[in-house]
Amino acid sequence: MSATTEAVRLPDEILLGFTRALRAAGVPVTQDRAHGFLAAAALVGLADAAGTYVAGRATLCASPDDLARYDQVYEAYFNARDGLPRPRPMEEGVPTFAGLPLAEGEGDADGHNDDPVVRAMASDTEVLRHRDVASLSAAEKARLAGMFATLRPRPPRRRTARHQRWHRGTVDASRTLRASLQHMGEPADIAWRRRGNKPRRVVLLVDVSGSMSGYADALLRLAHRLTQGSGARGGVVETFTVGTRLTHVTRALRGKDAERALVAAGETVPDWSGGTRLGETLKIFLDRWGQRGMARGAVVVVFSDGWERGDPAALAEQMARLRRIAHRVVWVNPHRGKQGYEPVQQGVLAALPHVDDFVAGHSLATYAELVEVVARA
Repeated sequence: MSATTEAVRLPDEILLGFTRALRAAGVPVTQDRAHGFLAAAALVGLADAAGTYVAGRATLCASPDDLARYDQVYEAYFNARDGLPRPRPMEEGVPTFAGLPLAEGEGDADGHNDDPVVRAMASDTEVLRHRDVASLSAAEKARLAGMFATLRPRPPRRRTARHQRWHRGTVDASRTLRASLQHMGEPADIAWRRRGNKPRRVVLLVDVSGSMSGYADALLRLAHRLTQGSGARGGVVETFTVGTRLTHVTRALRGKDAERALVAAGETVPDWSGGTRLGETLKIFLDRWGQRGMARGAVVVVFSDGWERGDPAALAEQMARLRRIAHRVVWVNPHRGKQGYEPVQQGVLAALPHVDDFVAGHSLATYAELVEVVARA
């Protein structure tokens, strides 16, 4: 890097470049967090390298999962000796990013432009988030596996009969009266209360038949992420695989290590890449687990492309039965978000009248949208 180039690089440009590098590495850096980082760095002073490092960890990392990635990117991006980004020669085969076209009259006579130019850069990470997981290579699937940690699942909530103290809501007459009696009948502060809430159970039914084999691994990773993320917030996620048989894999997915959990789940499931009898397996689920309480009042998510080998009328009957006891039923179809898709499969047509949400599920971006659908249910 030449001295002239270093002289014109503003500190904010360097820091914003670091936030872009973090975002490309999978850390969910929003615009507000980036501005917070700039303000914190200005407060501690850029001359204080340790202070800038701590300011970044405090403002750019949203969870403990982001800290290790932050340290790696920080070490790779900043030169520990003088605090500037390391100049890296352009390697052969590395794509360059074209800037946006200049408006008429911009730039000098030689075609150079000294003003800041907004450049459109689509990172490999962002492109990978929108790719169909069934079309990825083994290396791309390995990269995508690490990106599941960027999902932030939250369990849906339901109101309870009990009340809890709150700063607004309805007047808590008994607490207000007791406070007044403690002051010898003198007026006291009004106490408020509201209805309490607790996490609502989530049930996942994952189709592992032959037509879903390209998505089964990613869907079980998603189930593992939902199990871990919701469990950390007090939620409960129950997972079953469906095909020619129904298999309860919740215990296998409770392990913190994703790879070991997926191996354990794979050893539990006996009907990988088999046929699909959704109607029969759904009836077994409702008879054995759902009707007794697991699905009652829960958010039930069905992952399937709808290719049904059994009787579609039987599937419709069981979906109607499920809809009567569940709080909300979500159907996730990996082909839903693809251009030109029409729900013509007999299984989908039978299920749609009894589904509250019919969403796509073929990429990490659609899984992030699904996480929000479940949290708002």
